This record gives sequence, C-alpha cells and structure tokens, in this order.
Amino acid sequence: MVEIQLDGQKVEVPEGSTVMHAAEKAGTYIPHFCYHKKLSIAANCRMCLVDVEKAPKPMPACATPVTQGMVVHTKSDKAIKAQKGVMEFLLINHPLDCPICDQGGECQLQDLAVGYGGSGSRYEEEKRVVFHKDVGPLISMEEMSRCIHCTRCVRFGQEVAGVMELGMSNRGEHAEIETFVGMSVDSELSGNMIDICPVGALTSKPFRYSARTWELSRRKSVSPHDSTGANLIVQVKNNQVMRVVPLENEDVNECWIADRDRFSYEALNSTERLTSPMLKQGGQWKAVDWQTALEYVANGLKQIKVDHGAQSIGLLASPHSTLEELYLAASLMRGLGSDNIDYRLRNAEFSPAPSVRWLGTSIASLSQLQRVLIVGSNLRKDHPLFAQRIRQSVRKGCALSAITSVAELVSADAWAMPVAHSVLAGPGAWAQALADVAAAIAADKGVAAPAAGQVTDAAKAIARSLQGGERKVILLGNAAAHHAHAESLLALANWIGAQTGASVGFLTEAANTVGAQLAGAMPSGQGLNAGQMLAGGLKAVLLLNNEPEFDSAAGASAGTSLSAAQMVVTLSPFKANMAFSDVLLPIAPFSETPGTFVNAEGRVQGFHAVAKPLGETRPAWKVLRVLANLLELPGFDFESAQDVLKQVPAAAAAQVPAEHLGNSTQAGIDLSAAGRSPVVAGIYQLDGLVRRATSLQLTADARQALAGEGAAA
Repeated sequence: MVEIQLDGQKVEVPEGSTVMHAAEKAGTYIPHFCYHKKLSIAANCRMCLVDVEKAPKPMPACATPVTQGMVVHTKSDKAIKAQKGVMEFLLINHPLDCPICDQGGECQLQDLAVGYGGSGSRYEEEKRVVFHKDVGPLISMEEMSRCIHCTRCVRFGQEVAGVMELGMSNRGEHAEIETFVGMSVDSELSGNMIDICPVGALTSKPFRYSARTWELSRRKSVSPHDSTGANLIVQVKNNQVMRVVPLENEDVNECWIADRDRFSYEALNSTERLTSPMLKQGGQWKAVDWQTALEYVANGLKQIKVDHGAQSIGLLASPHSTLEELYLAASLMRGLGSDNIDYRLRNAEFSPAPSVRWLGTSIASLSQLQRVLIVGSNLRKDHPLFAQRIRQSVRKGCALSAITSVAELVSADAWAMPVAHSVLAGPGAWAQALADVAAAIAADKGVAAPAAGQVTDAAKAIARSLQGGERKVILLGNAAAHHAHAESLLALANWIGAQTGASVGFLTEAANTVGAQLAGAMPSGQGLNAGQMLAGGLKAVLLLNNEPEFDSAAGASAGTSLSAAQMVVTLSPFKANMAFSDVLLPIAPFSETPGTFVNAEGRVQGFHAVAKPLGETRPAWKVLRVLANLLELPGFDFESAQDVLKQVPAAAAAQVPAEHLGNSTQAGIDLSAAGRSPVVAGIYQLDGLVRRATSLQLTADARQALAGEGAAA
C-alpha cells in the first residue's frame, strides 16, 4: 500500500493506483470528463488537473500514479485556476443549445460549467461545425459539434463491447469521432455509449425530443429478456414508459445493459397492444368485458374436462413470465387434474431433470476466469452481458475454447474476442466433439473415458487448456439446452468438469428459465411436454405470454396443430395468435405488473409495476387467480403478488444461494448425429417485446435474421 496526503487527509491505496483512485477512496470529487471507472485511462480532457507538490505544473489526476509521501491539493488556487482554464477551452467551440439538448438536465458539462465556467467568453471567432452522421437506428450523432473528444465511446467499443466501431480521425480542430467509411454502429451493447457520453453528442434516437429529463419519474425494474436479470431504471411520463437506462449493480450487470433491455420499451406503447378481452364469434373478433371472457373460458374448460378428461387440457408458458405467473399457471393446471404444463417451448429433448439447470457459478465470477469452454452458443448475441464479462477475463489472459457451429462462430469477430481453441461442427457432432475432449483428458489422466472418442489435435488443445488454470467453467448455451441430445451433452460436460475441476452450467435462455423450474412449470409425472402438446391432440390449450409460431421449436406448424383444438386461450399483452385463438386476454407486460424473476445464477429479483396497466389490461397473476376461482379450484385466494410468492417452493421464495442448486449427472450418453438442429431465437426475436420494438427491428442484427429466414424459406 502507498500512503499519500490528499487535501490534508492521509489516504492509503494499492501500489499502481492513480490520484483519481485515491480521491475516490477519500470521498473527494475531482472534476473530469474522459475518466470512467470501467474504461482505460486516456487523459484527454485535462479537466482533472490537480496541484501536486514539487511538480512544476498541474497534473491530470486520472493519469498520475501515486508515490509514497505524495502531497496533492485538489482545491488549491493553482488547481482551480487550471481547471477553469480547461473549462474555458472546452466551451470555446461548444454550441449554445442546452435548451433543446436531450442531455440537458443530466449533462456533466453543464454541471461542471456552473462551477468552473466563466460568466462570459473571450472567444470571438467562429465556432467549429461538425457535420452530423447517421450510424443506425439507435444512436443519434446529429449534434457532433458538442463532442469534446473525451473518447469514452471509442474506448467503450474497444474494451467493453469488443468492437471498435467509433474512432477519431484527423487532428486539431478537424478532429472528429466517426465510424469507419460511413459504417453503422451495430454492437449489441451500443446504447451504453449514450449513457457514458458526458456532453450530449451521442443521444438516443428513439427517445430524441420526446421528453425533458426533469419531467420523468424514475422507477427500478428488472429486464424481462435474457437470463442476466439486468437491473433497470425505467423512466415514465404521463403513465407511459419513455426511456430505460441501467441501474448499477456490480454483481449482475455492472453499469451496462444490452440494447434489447434499453430499447424494447417501444413495444409497450405500440399499436399492437391488446387493451381489452376479445372473443372470436363467427370468425370475427369482438371486444367483451372481463366477466364475459373469463366465464367463457371457465365454462369451456369445464365442458372439455367433462367430455374429454383433464388430460385433454394443456398450458404452454413462456419462461419470460414472472415466478408468480408460472406458479399460478402450474397450480391451475394441476387443480384441473392435468399435468400438461411446460415452459420448454424450444427444446427438442424433455428428459426429467432431477435438479435445477442454472449457470453453475456467479455472474460476477465470469469476469475473473482463467479457462472457459462454451458449447452450443452464439455467446455475443444470446447473452451480451455475459459475453462482455468473459471478454474481460480474456483481456486478462483467460483461454476461451468453443464447440459450436460455423454459423455461430465464423471467426473471433463473431464473439468480439479471441477464441484460443475451437471445434466448428454441426449440432449433430457436438456430443462427439465433447467425447473427443473427454477422451483426451482420460488419456492424459490414465482413466476410462465416458464415451468412445478420438484424440484429435483440437480435442487435445481444449483438454490441455481445461487442465490448466484454477478458475474455470464449462457453459452450455441455448443451442445445447435445446439440443436433441441435451442430456448427453450435459453428462459429458459434467464428466469433463469433474476431471478438470471446472464448474458446469447452462447459460439459460430467458429472464425466468431458472424460476420456471422452481415454480414447477413442467410435467412432474405423466403429463405431456411442450413438444407433445405442440404436435396436436389437445382439446383446450392456454398460451401464457407466448406465440408458438415464433417462440417454439414447432415454428409455423404450431398454428396448424393448435387450430385443431376446440378452444385456444391466449394470455398476452399483444394481439397475438389471432389466427388460431378463440379468446384473447390482455395481460400486463413487465412494466405494468409486480413480479419476480430468477436469473441464471439463481438470484431472486423482485420488481414493481412502473406504470398503470393500459386500457383493460390486468396482471396475469390476477387473471389466473380469478379464472381458478371461476373454476372453483381451492387455494387461490391471493390478495397480492407477494402472497403468491410466499406459496412458491422455499428454494425460490427464501432466495437460496446458487450453490444449493445443481445439475444432473445421471444421463445416458448418445453420440449419434440424429435429430434436427436446435432452434435458437435471434437477438431481436427472443420474445414478443423485442419483436415489436421498431428501432431494434431496424438494426443490422434484425435485418440479417430476417434475411436468413427468407433464405431458409
């Protein structure tokens, strides 16, 4: 440790720290623009100049290493004069457009100009003008004359997102931040550049000119998309969600969120929202009141149960639903006498799992790994925030290995990080590739291999990598979880993990995949699984928050199968499944209902509604409770979502630590290549919200996905 004196206070910091780090520890604020705690040091803006004794001139606090006995003054006349001088230079070319700037009211330059800016300017020459740039549907670069060249956006792309999409060209007064040869900014984390821009040069294109920051109410929430469980601040005006930004949580999402977390709110205000219950009568949809709709559903279910038995009724639930919704859905079906409930809509294999499929480690630990093996995942697109954590590990020397298809890993650019070792093969060959790695480890250790494998050069490289280092994980991605031989992949991964000391886990697909398991939203006995239900044969089907044509492995054929049912009831925030449904019940999206999600690491995170339900929309837990009451089922007298949560098995409600959850080790190992390719949703096709977010559907990722579907068709 090194001890320095900062403004008369003694501060101890680790060797190699800077004066800025010492100031942060001491609780002393030093004005700055280019410095950011998650980015490398640039020392561009010079706003953090401080007075260091024995130094001939003021020194930048962000780039000055501490030395034993150093004496620093941050509020001396010398330091303040230097900071005011820098501020004068920064404001020379800055346009006077604060009244119309989207950053106004939350602008770092605006705040510091109050304390360090002059009351007038000595500059009388013409200000420089920087031409605006179009970099895509998410980020606006219309006012680049505001840019102070702090390069935060450049460093973010290079160091966090893994893609240097922005850079500085030219020099002096001609310097500009721009993309390479007019390209767009396509990173799945690009919206974070808006947050870290200190001056309003980069702003949100969907939010642009829609509200002033002081008009917005700020409310905490949790992302309903992938399994990170990113913490959000949802900003609301006139009961309408206007903007979503990250809520810092170092253990989960740090200070970042993915673009689908940030911009999917557009769907909440779309014309596709379902605002009242609807019944199909004579092939025509008619709006009805809740009593009529629910009585129609309840009477229909009773009659079908009498005519065909309870096993003719099934429920398909989305793993993006809350823990309370999933628990009530499972309880409703079992109250009717049916075990036909499943959340595993995209799976091809449905073996009963003796324990919960989860990440196998903490999310925070992904930033400190030394060895990683990813099986069956387009990591960067499936789990952007997990990818950036693993990218941090790789930057520190972690060796990343991958077994995946060519489509998911064409090159290191596909994951925006170097991949040390890889096996590129079709999904049918993944089990064999893992068996080859296991065989290489078995040969090294002199033990019996769990399955017949060949010790290829690629397998040997991955095996040796996993046998080195201390902190290591084997992660099965969405494509592995949906694989026709998912159990074999897990069994092989578990054997390799046991031999190498690596933890084994699933990245898990949706916001509440782990929660769905805890809520019992899958068959516990002889009930039909999602694949069997989607194949047809049921007389009544309830669809909770999903669109089988887009959200299931059955795809377009799901519509044909469901059309044959006597009654299909869709519970959705949107006008969905209208071609084959008989009843549409408007349920609240995550922004309009309280609820709970359990993320990939087993972290239970509750949230409240941030806006009132739109029109006649009701929270799904209330709809399910009232439907159960009309069906005269016992045990559904809940007054609040919290009451429902108390009934969920103790593992969820008591927030059991992640280490109490486990993965199956009992599985037969099948190396055959039979079975269709796993179905994995694209980054902006994952759920109904992102599919209806206009700006996200204009991105390069969304266009490529649509082009791929067209080619496949």
